[in-house]
Amino acid sequence: MAGNNDLMRGNPPGILLLRSMRGKDWSLKTYKYVVLLITFIAYTSYHASRKPSSIVKSVLHPHPFLNETVTNPWPIGPLFVEREVLGPIDLGKSKKKGWEPFNGEDGTSKLGEIDVAFLACYSIGMYVAGHLGDSLDLRLFLTTGMIGSGIFVGLFGMGYFWNIHAFWFYLLMQMVAGLFQATGWPSVVAVIGNWFGKRKRGLIMGIWNAHTSVGNISGSLMAAAVLEHGWGWSFILPGAFIFSAGIMVYLLLPAYPEDLGFPYPHQPSVEHSSLTNDEEAQRVKENMAENGQVDIRRFGSVNRTSVGLLDAFQIPGVIPFALCLFFSKLVAYTFLYWLPFYLSRTAIGGKYVSVKTAGNLSALFDVGGIIGGILAGHLSDKLDARATTAASFMYAAIPSMLLYRKYGGASKFMNILLMMIAGLFVNGPYALITTAVSADLGTHSSLKGDSRALATVTAIIDGTGSMGAALGPLLTGFLSTKGWDAVFIMLVVGALSAGLLLSRLVLVELTEKFSERLACGEHNSGGCVSEPLLRDQR
Repeated sequence: MAGNNDLMRGNPPGILLLRSMRGKDWSLKTYKYVVLLITFIAYTSYHASRKPSSIVKSVLHPHPFLNETVTNPWPIGPLFVEREVLGPIDLGKSKKKGWEPFNGEDGTSKLGEIDVAFLACYSIGMYVAGHLGDSLDLRLFLTTGMIGSGIFVGLFGMGYFWNIHAFWFYLLMQMVAGLFQATGWPSVVAVIGNWFGKRKRGLIMGIWNAHTSVGNISGSLMAAAVLEHGWGWSFILPGAFIFSAGIMVYLLLPAYPEDLGFPYPHQPSVEHSSLTNDEEAQRVKENMAENGQVDIRRFGSVNRTSVGLLDAFQIPGVIPFALCLFFSKLVAYTFLYWLPFYLSRTAIGGKYVSVKTAGNLSALFDVGGIIGGILAGHLSDKLDARATTAASFMYAAIPSMLLYRKYGGASKFMNILLMMIAGLFVNGPYALITTAVSADLGTHSSLKGDSRALATVTAIIDGTGSMGAALGPLLTGFLSTKGWDAVFIMLVVGALSAGLLLSRLVLVELTEKFSERLACGEHNSGGCVSEPLLRDQR
């Protein structure tokens, strides 16, 4: 009876209500769709709540000589708007332009300090959040992080209505928000890893990872839509979005299949059966529960144990992928934070574009990133070679970035094309490592019993990567004063370093592939098992 109570405690109240109303349970496939949808919305809301600061920067610290009207970004507004140089404009609430303390000569540096403080707290908090995510109920942990994020993002915007001009207030709100935001990525990746086995994980997570770009775009739309009513609303609306999404997670997200009576997909007896359809999964569920072959409850949200940070670091592949992501995120986040600035100060087809157009164009880099994430995930599944795929994309990013630097200003068409290609190769390995690779390592065969390391491993990898995310934009601020060629040299060095750090893992993967083909050649009389079948049975 106690076991049943434990199992019931892991069930989301919304699922229990729907189950009682329907009179029967959903199938395994339906639950997987529910998990994909809810985690997609959840992390979309995380990224949407991070976007307002980039939209509001031009209001807090406006350019004194550019005619910039604040309107909806693409795809609602026009893509290209040429830059016009007129007289100074008043974007602030008071007679003085901008918003103190960000409208002085050191305004840009203060805005930069807020960004760095957010990323630093996010990176540090990631390590703690990962361990807590594996120790606590993921659904409750994720809900707490989302509600806390919503509150502190909203409080930043309340500074407008409360007429607060103290720099420490805005710095503190961003730092605390960064700590709460650190709960998101380890948790959602762990939930997806709990529900999906290794088969086709790269493709599934590559498509699912589009939430990053969807969140960036939706956050821009929300922040810009209410900006004319006061910049505070640009924070309050996304804050309300992630707060509401947190309530949805609490009500509807089943974090573990075991809580609902389904078998843990990474248990050997289940993994080898490959649960290809709902009927088979339901049969395994019933057999395990009724015949007592495996106690499903002990792997659920209540009774499972976590793995320590040091143990997680010792999982083969964690350190190389974490260091690789450091440089991969350094490159990706430099584009994220500085691409609009670069576009507004670089002639495209002989003309300069407005800041609004620069923001519109930078969104197309994310579109290329969505394609890259899906492609990298699919190829890594097909080849069963995560490291080789990630390293290949990083090496391919080098010529794509150099081509963009050299020929991106030739015309609007060339700029868009080369930017999307660069986004494909830059964001492809970044998406692959933070999703499928993290889930693979978090369920590595070296883990024993009911220990779990999904959130911890994801936190180690993405937390290390977030340090690079903070370093890249910081270095760019210094190097850009010496010329943009210096910035692109830094990006090339970063991409090359990311690829080289995976060299040992690439060599291991290629050696395994060569050995498999050699074995097939020696047994070509029919005794060789096909490579896809071998991959599915791992």
